[in-house]
Amino acid sequence: MKDRIKKLRKELDLTQQEFADRIGVKRGGIANYEIGRNEPADSVISLICREFNVNKNWLREGVGDIFIEQTMDEQIASFIGRVQMDSEDSFQKRLLSALAELNEDQWNLLSGIIQKLTK
Repeated sequence: MKDRIKKLRKELDLTQQEFADRIGVKRGGIANYEIGRNEPADSVISLICREFNVNKNWLREGVGDIFIEQTMDEQIASFIGRVQMDSEDSFQKRLLSALAELNEDQWNLLSGIIQKLTK
């Protein structure tokens, strides 16, 4: 499992500290998992799978795809959940707050800007 935890962290482009912060454990714990000194408890495995939408079978046994496919609603709910844990002045939280206050004309304008940016 040590190699899969490291592979997952690298795939997510996170440092050990960032990975640890996201699941609420110490950085040293992640380092110990990655070098094989310790095996993560079932509770840590569940945290990893829930936070990063990881296939538990892949993490434990190396079977299947790394990530579980999510619907758009699931992706949005997961993102909002992560943003709610951010500090009050985080860009993502400020952006969502600003989006919540847009009127219909502003949404249409934003939609046009995004369409131009993604072409």
